Parts: sequence; C-alpha cells; structure tokens
Amino acid sequence: MGLQLPERKAGSGVLGRRLSLLVLLGLGLLALSGCGSDSGEWKRLAMPDPGTEQGESVLALWQGAWIAALITGVVVWGLIFYASWHFRRRSDDEIPIQTRYNLPLEIFYTIFPVIMVIVFFSHTVRVQNEVLDDREPDNTITVVGQQWQWTFNHPFDDENVYVSGDGNTIPTLYLPVDETTRFNLVTPDVIHDFGVPGFLMKMDVVPGQMNHYQVTPKRTGTYAGKCFELCGTYHSRMLFDVKVVTRAEYDDYLQGLSEDPDHVSEEPIIGGSYADTPAGLESDESEKGAE
Repeated sequence: MGLQLPERKAGSGVLGRRLSLLVLLGLGLLALSGCGSDSGEWKRLAMPDPGTEQGESVLALWQGAWIAALITGVVVWGLIFYASWHFRRRSDDEIPIQTRYNLPLEIFYTIFPVIMVIVFFSHTVRVQNEVLDDREPDNTITVVGQQWQWTFNHPFDDENVYVSGDGNTIPTLYLPVDETTRFNLVTPDVIHDFGVPGFLMKMDVVPGQMNHYQVTPKRTGTYAGKCFELCGTYHSRMLFDVKVVTRAEYDDYLQGLSEDPDHVSEEPIIGGSYADTPAGLESDESEKGAE
C-alpha cells in the first residue's frame, strides 16, 4: 500500500497555462532569431561570416559545439518530461514509489560526460593547431598595442614602414588577400588583446612576451578591429580598421608609406608617438600649465 496524503485538487490548469507560456516564448524567440539582416546568420549561430581560412575552422568548432549541446539538451529534456509523466502521481492523495538509486544509470551519467569532455577537447586542440599553424607566412607584421592605440610595422625594402594611431586617429591595417600574414604581438606597457571579429580570432598581447597568430584573408573588404582586454582609462579608444586588398594595392600602400619619412624607421616602432595622449588631454594640461 502506498503512502497517502490529504486529498487535494489537481493543478492541471496551472500546469497547462505554464506549458502554453513556454511554447509561446519558444515560438517568439524562434521568430526573433530570423529578424537579422544577414540571412545566413542563423546557420552560423550568430557568428560573423568568417573572412579568413582559419576562421572557417573556428566557425565549424562553434557550430559543432552547439549541435552537440542541443542534442544533449534534447535528450535531457526528453528524459525529464518522460520521468515526470511516466512516474506522475496517479491520484491526488498518493505518492509514487520512491527509487533510492539506479546503479547502471548512475554509471552512465558519470562516464558519458567524461567522454563528451574528451571529444570536445580533442576537437578544440585540432582547431587550435589549424589556427596557430606555424607554416612559413607570406608576410609578417609587428603589431604593437600600447596605452592607448595600435602601431602596425611592415618590413619593406630592408626598412620598416609603419602607421600608428593616436588619440585623434584610428589606424588602418592593410593586408593582402589570399596570402598568409603573421602577426607578431608585442606591448611596452600592459596586457592588451588584438582581435578582429570578422576573422573570428583574437589573442592577448602580453608585456615581455611575443605572441603570434596567422590569418589568410579570403576576400577583399573592410573589417573593424579593437582591443578585447580592459587596459586602462582609454581602453575604448583602442580601435582600428582592417583593409584586405589585392597584392598590387598592398604594394602601392607600402610604397606610399616608404616615401614619407614620418612613417619609416630602421627597426619596428614599439609604441607610436602620442599613443598615450588621447584627444583633449594635452590641451587640458597646457591650460593648467598656463594658469
């Protein structure tokens, strides 16, 4: 004979209303997900369209992780709903038979997550090796992050040509299309993070250490880049643009820099001029000095 509870009214009406709300919420989220301007965004699960070959591997890992997570979620939700329905109370005043443990089931839900972690880890390492491939690059650019702007150094005709941002100017990084470019990342002050969302890649810029990664742009165009690491008061000004151009346009750009003495040096510039003087700060200090 099962345990008995005082008789009470079933709450099926409340449960039905809650299920209806959940269904409506799910349909609303599904409808909103299709309102983006990019028709292919839902296939990429909200990730940008990768502009590099390495970004395609990152996107595949992202999509695979979401597919595995959704499958796991469906199985878990299915088991939850099955258990709540199959073992539901048959009458208002009776408690179902209580099960203390199930050894096979406990072994399964202990071992299976470990297997999932191993699979995720192996795919992550594979993609990491593809993205951080140290094959010989076609071009090498020394990227310097400093408080609070970027400097891009390009080797050209046994010299170094560079462009540096300041408090008033956002620098532009030029890259040739269909060529592999290696970024050597250095900083003279604090930790920054060099990243381009359209490339699906970013990396910390650490003092006293040169980090690096490579990209192979697939198409010409303009991308936005920024610092992803909170690096001080004017972190929000550490923006830059990326222009992917043809090889001829890239050579013309470097030639133009080489003809301007203000953009030529023997060695890479580690920290551009006015990098630590954001717009308005210098004039404020001058006014204080005048007083």
